[in-house]
Amino acid sequence: MASAPRSDDDDLFDEFLTSRGHEPDSPGWEESYNKKQCPDCGGLHDDGADECGVCGWRPASD
Repeated sequence: MASAPRSDDDDLFDEFLTSRGHEPDSPGWEESYNKKQCPDCGGLHDDGADECGVCGWRPASD
């Protein structure tokens, strides 16, 4: 279950949050037990991982 692509609704929601003082951000790797943790499925990976081996999630490239 990978993240869905961003839509116009996501942009509208981000605009709504920004206008109320919040800063929306793209999800990135979380950390757990000195490993990278996927924010979608919770899978744990070594520090060198650039894609979740469980669900295929990748952090958004800026």
